[in-house]
Amino acid sequence: MFNNFHQSSAKPDFTVAWVIIAFMVLMQGVYILVCHQFSTQIQQALSMEQRIFIRTVFYVIAITAFPLTTLLRYILVRLNQTMPGNKSAAQRYLVTVVVAQAMMESVGILGFIMFVLGDDFNTLYIFSGLAVLGFFLQRPKPEEYDSIVEALQNQQ
Repeated sequence: MFNNFHQSSAKPDFTVAWVIIAFMVLMQGVYILVCHQFSTQIQQALSMEQRIFIRTVFYVIAITAFPLTTLLRYILVRLNQTMPGNKSAAQRYLVTVVVAQAMMESVGILGFIMFVLGDDFNTLYIFSGLAVLGFFLQRPKPEEYDSIVEALQNQQ
């Protein structure tokens, strides 16, 4: 399943990773469609002061998620290069990409939660847009994958 990545310095095939990313982007669209379709049924009547506080906390979480995800990805790539084991570079790197993408997906979920708590569509769109931006920023990068392949080859 994960062996569609090439083990050489040729351009790797990130098909599985891109399918996962496409699914996550699709989920952002589903959140928006659900909110448009069922807005009156799913929204709660939370007071404006409570929503402002929660929204502020969520914005702080979203803003800090970007550098934290980049740091985590950097750490995971380095671990992929140095950890012993029999997993291929493709399997190792796929886990790294999926973890980074999942963290970005959580930013979009915050917008859905805010909508359910009574916020408007603007907040939903902002968080979904941030999530999609995160998907782009955390996309698979051939140079990271190549560094893992090279490090694993040097270990052998």
